[in-house]
Amino acid sequence: MTDQPIFEPFTLGALTLDNRIVMAPLTRNRAGKGLVPSELAATYYAQRASAGLIISEATQVSAQAQGYQDTPGLYTAEQIAGWRKVTDAVHAKGGRIFVQLWHVGRVSHVDLQPGGNAPVAPSAIRAATKTFVNNGFHDVSEPRALELDELPALVEDFRQAAANAIAAGFDGVEVHGANGYLLEQFVKDGANQRTDRYGGTIENRARLLLEVTAAVAKEIGAERTGVRISPVSPASDISCSDPQPQYDYIVEQLNALGVVYLHVVEGATGGPRDVAPFDYDALRSRFKQVYLANNGYDLDLATDRIAQGKTDLVAFGRAFISNPDLVERLSANAPLAPLDPATLYGGGAKGYTDYPALT
Repeated sequence: MTDQPIFEPFTLGALTLDNRIVMAPLTRNRAGKGLVPSELAATYYAQRASAGLIISEATQVSAQAQGYQDTPGLYTAEQIAGWRKVTDAVHAKGGRIFVQLWHVGRVSHVDLQPGGNAPVAPSAIRAATKTFVNNGFHDVSEPRALELDELPALVEDFRQAAANAIAAGFDGVEVHGANGYLLEQFVKDGANQRTDRYGGTIENRARLLLEVTAAVAKEIGAERTGVRISPVSPASDISCSDPQPQYDYIVEQLNALGVVYLHVVEGATGGPRDVAPFDYDALRSRFKQVYLANNGYDLDLATDRIAQGKTDLVAFGRAFISNPDLVERLSANAPLAPLDPATLYGGGAKGYTDYPALT
């Protein structure tokens, strides 16, 4: 099966990927003291370096950006050094790795916020969702609305984290504009009821995402900058009354910025692909760089979509957790190992680095 296009090398900006299979970002809640990637993280990612590209677990750009227990950051010297061990290990195996940068916004809890403060959001609207904190899942806290004069600092946090990512040895950065987190909270009117220049119109609601992306691309180069979006996913209690025109506009602007790839969650994150009507081909036609498709893909669907020119790269998520050698298994048409749901979030090596490769 190795003669199929999905297993062939692919050019991404200045990088040559060994294949078109991408390891999707997967939160595992195993960062150590100081929210530094654990010693096991280098092993975990290196085990999966045969992916054409690894996108790391979501990594916060500041202390305020955290929304889940034991997720890593990229805003201290210790965190940069910890991530350097990861990138060195992946590169030693011939892999490529981007870091996904996030700010969770309202999807947080006061016990995770500096000084026990309220999480921040575009508007003071509490999300009907839970977060992983104090070793369990609990309702998120009531947020406060960000002041207009706070937004430039948020953009700066992303820019600085992108610079830190390059210092840590990452090949690039993915801006997390999906799954109901802060940048998407601004984009979607179910969470954004602002009346200033960051609310109301399609253009205004897209402003923060585009400003962050522009700042990251200016800092590290558009050829090393990707963006993740999820137009119709209801993840983290997010909703949008006008997803098609909203995202048609966003993608046109991202294309103008020249970012290297567009990472699209097609449907509900981790759920049905047909959760709501949406024309993903319209996004594909508006974006002239690399299109990365995500959500519910198996080898057959991935192969078919690539053959039709509907996507360039395909992200696989949970299959990579229990199959560190997923690329090899897919190419050999070998069975996939099941994952243990009890070890997804938190813990140590069990369910993290102890899944065996094919013998």
